[in-house]
Amino acid sequence: MRVLEARNLTSGYGETDILHDVSIKLDEKEIVSIIGPNGAGKSTLLKTIFGILRPSQGVIELQGEEITGLSPDKIVRKGMSYVPQVDNVFPSLTIQENLEMGAFVRTDDYRDRLQEVYALFPLLKERRNQKVGSLSGGQRQMVAMGRALMLDPKVLLLDEPSASLAPLLVEMIFEKIVDINKTGVAIVVVEQNARETLKISDRGYVLAMGRKVFEDTGKAILENKEVGKLYLGG
Repeated sequence: MRVLEARNLTSGYGETDILHDVSIKLDEKEIVSIIGPNGAGKSTLLKTIFGILRPSQGVIELQGEEITGLSPDKIVRKGMSYVPQVDNVFPSLTIQENLEMGAFVRTDDYRDRLQEVYALFPLLKERRNQKVGSLSGGQRQMVAMGRALMLDPKVLLLDEPSASLAPLLVEMIFEKIVDINKTGVAIVVVEQNARETLKISDRGYVLAMGRKVFEDTGKAILENKEVGKLYLGG
């Protein structure tokens, strides 16, 4: 089942288009990676899908319903969550307070969901009363992902989840992405760490200069020598 589809998106900032006629799709239970050089438009694509940027052209559908042009707060209510690369936690609040903030639009009792998130991230439960500002970068990233999961989304957008993390923490974050996916959440992940994200991805898209230049399974992209030479560092 198709849970997310973006068709022919053109988008950018002000009068400047960064994305040009980009189409992607995400099926139920998939992990799809978006890779490419800096400035390729990867983050712009996620921001456009999530309603932070409004496309000048194209259509976005979530679970078969058009959401093009909707604001992020409305998109969240329809089943999509987004973890930006920066400013994705509240440092002055505790872990538990951050997670509770993630449930801000819920009108039901979210305590069961909180326990499900803690089951995914046992370390967060152990330290739930600790201020997030005192955590390591990897731990903060877990808080950010946990907060996004509090709304029990069908689709999760992750923007550079391993950015600036030590190699051991990078491995841990990718393991957590797989764990989240196993709970039934379909995931789109933008990553500079292309090889590692492709290893866990069902499919991938390569962007360059705001255009989609290649798409295939994660495995096929990893094995493609031309793509490897141009976009994966050899």
